[in-house]
Amino acid sequence: MAQPGIPQPEQEVEKLLRDYQSTQEQLRTLAIQLEQFQAQKAEMEKAKEELGKASGKVYFSIGGVIVETTKEKALADIEDRYSLTTARLQSFNKQYTEVKAREKQLNEKLTQLYKQQ
Repeated sequence: MAQPGIPQPEQEVEKLLRDYQSTQEQLRTLAIQLEQFQAQKAEMEKAKEELGKASGKVYFSIGGVIVETTKEKALADIEDRYSLTTARLQSFNKQYTEVKAREKQLNEKLTQLYKQQ
């Protein structure tokens, strides 16, 4: 519905600007989450590497408590968490790519509208 006193093209530009800003915020949020998952993945890779070198007793941190466990159980837990993190990372990468494409599309529309004015 057109707002009285504001020409239709200006309303379209305002809507596109709001969408563009919202999309940029989504990209920032996704980028932060991607970075966190990448850091978690790298941490787990390092933990797997160190666990592979370990001999003797192995300790695992669970919710602020450190418990003794077997090397096999610790490795299985790290592998499970690694798989979950990898899946989430792939999902966030896909979302990021889709939102980035949307941002590019909105940017092109805005540029085109400004050139027409």
